[in-house]
Amino acid sequence: MKSFSLLLCTAVFCGATETHTWTQSDYADFQKGVRTHLSIRSDGRLSLAPKMSEVYDSSTAYLWTLAQDSHGNLYTAGGPGAKLFRIPPNGKGEKIADFDALEIHSIAVDSKDRVYVATAPDGKVYRVEGTKSTIFYDPKQKYIWSMVCDPAGNLYIATGDQGEIHKVTPDGKGEVFFKSDETHIRSIALDHSGNLIAGTEPGGLVIRISPKGEGFVVYQMSKREVTALAIGPNNEIYAAAVGSKTAPRPVTSTPALPAPVAPPAMAAGPTTAITITPQVASAPTAASALIAPSTVPGGSDVYLIPTRETPQRIWTGAQDVVYSLVLDAEGRLLIGSGNKGNLYRVETPSLYLTLETFPVEQVTMLLPAKDGTLFAATGNVGKVFRIGPGLETEGTIESDVFDSGGFATWGRIQPSGDLNGGAIAIAARSGNLDRPQKDWSPWSKPVTGLDGGHVDVPPARFLQWKATLTSAATAKLSPTLDSVDAAYLRQNIAPKIDQIEVTPYNYRFPAPTAPLTLSSAATLTLPAMGAKPPALHLGTESTVYPAMTFQKGALGVRWTASDENGDSLVYTVEIRGVKEKNWKLLRDKLHEKYYSFDSTAFADGDYRIRITASDAPSNTPEDTLTSQQESDPFTIDNTPPAITNLQAAGNTVKWHAADALSTIYKAEYSLDGGDWTVVDPVGRLSDSQALDYALTLKNLTPGEHTVAVRVSDENDNSAVEKTQIH
Repeated sequence: MKSFSLLLCTAVFCGATETHTWTQSDYADFQKGVRTHLSIRSDGRLSLAPKMSEVYDSSTAYLWTLAQDSHGNLYTAGGPGAKLFRIPPNGKGEKIADFDALEIHSIAVDSKDRVYVATAPDGKVYRVEGTKSTIFYDPKQKYIWSMVCDPAGNLYIATGDQGEIHKVTPDGKGEVFFKSDETHIRSIALDHSGNLIAGTEPGGLVIRISPKGEGFVVYQMSKREVTALAIGPNNEIYAAAVGSKTAPRPVTSTPALPAPVAPPAMAAGPTTAITITPQVASAPTAASALIAPSTVPGGSDVYLIPTRETPQRIWTGAQDVVYSLVLDAEGRLLIGSGNKGNLYRVETPSLYLTLETFPVEQVTMLLPAKDGTLFAATGNVGKVFRIGPGLETEGTIESDVFDSGGFATWGRIQPSGDLNGGAIAIAARSGNLDRPQKDWSPWSKPVTGLDGGHVDVPPARFLQWKATLTSAATAKLSPTLDSVDAAYLRQNIAPKIDQIEVTPYNYRFPAPTAPLTLSSAATLTLPAMGAKPPALHLGTESTVYPAMTFQKGALGVRWTASDENGDSLVYTVEIRGVKEKNWKLLRDKLHEKYYSFDSTAFADGDYRIRITASDAPSNTPEDTLTSQQESDPFTIDNTPPAITNLQAAGNTVKWHAADALSTIYKAEYSLDGGDWTVVDPVGRLSDSQALDYALTLKNLTPGEHTVAVRVSDENDNSAVEKTQIH
């Protein structure tokens, strides 16, 4: 696996002529690709998947159950249409029985190879011998969800909607063995001490039931429905539960047939419902309703419940519905799920493997065989698959398509992993469409081994790679692929000045700061654990303008700029009079997008500012590109207005004010050194460069008075004159 420091180094600078690296290294990355015969671990490691082949296609929508007798014959069934199929070890599967029911949820085989089949709705148990079936037991319950045989040949039957377990002796005599307060006993299993383990709905209880029928709740799951159980070598319990307990229950106007979670799922118990009308001919439509749901609210959890320790959640799937749990030959937990047809293997409480992804929607039942083979029954469509023993000899993954953001030259591809005696080869192709089509380049010659190499693909915007893992047929270990790096160099594009604005007069920005470098960076904020490190554009232009402070005569300018390559930019600021020819430098090598200067160093008049943006920090001198933009004209005016014709007659004071460049903004007067008071011009509007004023003073006391008048232009330049009144 890559270290964070290496990833950080590839992400720090984002210049056009700097080499970038596209890295794919985690589970989400590889999940976006198209995998064939490859497993993917939750930390992002690819390896060859176990061999998988289709054993039987039942031509039904789904198969819910799977059992095997001592001769290796497989029995499977589902619905719609309660048909029982037998698949010989080396022969062709066939239908051997057809029952007057909608579906079959459970099959059990006892030590004498007697086959028991449970139908639904109005559940009954049939014994099948050869191709002949007879009713063996009627629990008088609507639903039969699970069955298991003990070594003595007794059959335990999990039912709903009264939440009972029935025990039936080999001669067909049965009775209620355990009665719960739950609506459904959804799953049962026998531990190595002869205890029966039961999972319920809607309370999500895991109950240990002694051979005497005495129950004890060993754990209450946070989910609603315990869909599957498995027993470890030390009687530890693995339990899967699905569905939020707060999820609203469906309302139907006619009796509903429940089924194990979506799809299918239950009305009286589990999560969703189908409605069965008296016209049984509607069964195909009902089967479609069973299989349609894509998720169950709350997802699925799998817990390990030790005999004397605290239960521990070892797997969770927010979008998965768990149907089956078994242990493989090495004691690792396997999880069959929907609705993406995934088979998972739990490696540790924090690590799991997506072992296989089936070409169906649900993996409904898992059955391990003594030789290490695993059989899987599926839904949508109903098939039986053989998994293992042994690994595939070749597996491939076609990556997601990467968008470089522009025309790019592609270089070295570098895999990371372990060959383990096998081989890894990576090819690539490029194009200018966002999905691979015939107009892309062909696959390049593969780069083999872990040393990586250059891939010969034409320059283009998009890239895709394909990795092939191979191993000998006798190999016990698979090559593993942890990550793939693809180097690229984008064609440089000139930066762009989008907008320039001259800021208010007499205010200035703070002085520019030195550009930030790696050596001078005081702090570094790491991303959340598991997240990709950010691209740290150190030294790039600021996107936040600081507060301005008052300074008489100061003038500022700010601008917005962009660079399609994501390059770091530097700026040059120049000024020129509107009637002048030559630009005068104010500041160069500026990293901020703002600048202030002292306007009193310039004569009054109209000027323009020119900003030049350069991507030099991210490019070689040969590849550096620039762009320029000029501001609208603006006025520098540091000369105050002129006050003329100031005269007093009686209690009236008149004067004229004029400014060469700016509009008169405000006039004020002060009587005998008192507070300044605003005076409106004649006509009341301060809207021109020349204005007349007439001030009538009221309630004057006899004697001499001094009147001062002050006039300011819009740049806050002020002039003061005074006169006397007698």
